[in-house]
Amino acid sequence: MSTARLAPAAAAASAALLLWHAAHDSTPTAGSAPAPLIYPDSQTPKPAAIASAPAAPAAATAAAAAPGAPAGVQQAGMASTIEVVVGRNDTLDGIFRRLALDKSDLAAIRDLPGIRQSLDMLRPGDAISLTHTAGEIKELIRKVSDTQTLKVVRHADGFTAQMISDPVETRIRTATATIDSSLFQAAGDARMSDTIALKLADIFAWDIDFVLDIRPGDRFTAVYQQIYQDGKYVRDGEVLAAEFVNDGRVYRAVRFADADGRVGYYSPDGQPMRKAFLRAPLAFTRVSSVFNPHRMHPILHRIRGHMGTDYAAPIGTPVHAAGDGRVSFVGWEHGYGNTIILAHGSRITTLYGHMSRFAKHLRRGASVQQGEIIGYVGMTGLATGPHLHYEYRVNGQHENPQTVRLPGAPPLRDAALRLFRTAEAPLLSDLDSPPKAAGAQLAANVASAPGRTAPRNPVD
Repeated sequence: MSTARLAPAAAAASAALLLWHAAHDSTPTAGSAPAPLIYPDSQTPKPAAIASAPAAPAAATAAAAAPGAPAGVQQAGMASTIEVVVGRNDTLDGIFRRLALDKSDLAAIRDLPGIRQSLDMLRPGDAISLTHTAGEIKELIRKVSDTQTLKVVRHADGFTAQMISDPVETRIRTATATIDSSLFQAAGDARMSDTIALKLADIFAWDIDFVLDIRPGDRFTAVYQQIYQDGKYVRDGEVLAAEFVNDGRVYRAVRFADADGRVGYYSPDGQPMRKAFLRAPLAFTRVSSVFNPHRMHPILHRIRGHMGTDYAAPIGTPVHAAGDGRVSFVGWEHGYGNTIILAHGSRITTLYGHMSRFAKHLRRGASVQQGEIIGYVGMTGLATGPHLHYEYRVNGQHENPQTVRLPGAPPLRDAALRLFRTAEAPLLSDLDSPPKAAGAQLAANVASAPGRTAPRNPVD
């Protein structure tokens, strides 16, 4: 499923993660570091070593002292190596100018065949190593991708460039955990990264409300990729299969790419995990009022049915379309205040009330996709505090948004289902034989890591 359609429940999980870390971390850290036996190296790159050497040329010294310049300069004789971390809106021209490096060298390097795009396409956080003498470039190195590094070297007759390949190895890990207080605490106890915990929340978001439904004793198992390079852990990859037991109900999902390259998660019988509608269309703090046809209205002080669910959240919290549809109404609607009504085919409509404002692009008749931001939480109309009033109607009749059975996306059929059956078998086997405990899995990973590489699999 695409990033654009990331379920708001995953956003709720992100908020829960921030709160959990705030409560449990005694000191701020630059990033989470997995346990050494599972992840032999930290997820964050080690700082460049700073070696003592003769004083740098004046230009390099001034550049290093300038705002935004790299902190570490490594020197070898009269040559200086500067490690640059690309910032927001940085360009190579700007970096060369800031470090007082020879711009004619940059022009000559850019003229080398076949490397200009790899050279100029910078992303915040990218690292570039520049070795120079008095501003004259001797060597430029930048990592273009996980598996390729561009190296430019000066020779007597000019510059040469080569792309150095450094392949990665994908290993498969299976981990299981039982929830005591939160998803992220349990994942951490099982030596799973926060990234994997968030992906689990995304996979099961259409069936489980990760704010309201999680219970102590719930448990989960994940079969997922870990990426290694030169024998060192780099990052986590995709979740290939997962199981979540919530209040006694078992949910299972397997990742599958069809013949057209579309990737999704499916239950073992080929039914999609992604439903046609989100269970909750925003990352909320709590349910402030439930579906109740006989509720006493808090402002009007008379019996007036509450035909939806109120999700309390700070003003400005993004509200997402619960499903694909079109805008049938956008504007002011009496006690609902700023309101949007989406039509999902001929039978189902959803209503979003009390919003502070609408998304800029929104207009009547516009098409929207599931997960798209349509507006922001407010307290317009008859509201005692900031919240979203959300209604789900079938053929004009109100249904409880928290309990209504949500229709699903199309299931796998025919050739796609047969391919899926072949791909899912080894992954379901891993789910059926999870590690008995985090400690046992820790030892198993250490013992089997060299041979546990991921085979080429249709699931990938």
